[in-house]
Amino acid sequence: MTSYDIRYLNEDGTLKAKIATECANDIHAKVLAHAMMARGARRIEVWDGPTLVYERPERYLCAG
Repeated sequence: MTSYDIRYLNEDGTLKAKIATECANDIHAKVLAHAMMARGARRIEVWDGPTLVYERPERYLCAG
């Protein structure tokens, strides 16, 4: 099992809630992140150590 940090952020980017959990894989961590959604959170991030494996809504970088 892999350890994940699920972070729920406010609209201004500040941390609203955080869950540390173990899941079988990235997909299970993503499903859990949505199932445990913190009330009023505007953003979800799922981290596997230092690696961001999932975010909603996604941030898009503009080249230019």
